[in-house]
Amino acid sequence: MTEDLRSRRAVIAGVGAGGLALAITACGGGTDTASTAGTTDSGATASGAPESSAPQAGAALAKTADIPVGGGTIFKEQKVVITQPTEGEFKAFSAVCTHQGCSVGSVEGGAIVCPCHNSKFNITDGAVTAGPADKPLPAQQIKVEGDQITLA
Repeated sequence: MTEDLRSRRAVIAGVGAGGLALAITACGGGTDTASTAGTTDSGATASGAPESSAPQAGAALAKTADIPVGGGTIFKEQKVVITQPTEGEFKAFSAVCTHQGCSVGSVEGGAIVCPCHNSKFNITDGAVTAGPADKPLPAQQIKVEGDQITLA
């Protein structure tokens, strides 16, 4: 085999591996805030800062009126979903699906839905209502003071 032919194969193999890494990375979901039937837009904007895997404590997220009763709102930047299962009852969960780490994409029909493989989680306790996920969404701590919801 000539040196030139081996170099071409190495380049092609490298591009193939890079393409695979790019495809795997793309499965992780975007950074846009989800807004679908039963959800509201958080109004959060990208800060350009690197994303943190943990929510920022003390950060004001929303007003209570922004979270629909029987639904919820996803805050992609903070990786949190806040729900209001019944009037005045607010819950918060990780917005990272326990199946393969995708970001959940919507809150509809009493469920938090992951768009990657259609796992669904209960808005009251984060429990799995439809797989393939087999672990609930972890609860997150929030504080509701007056009409403000903040991360605890």
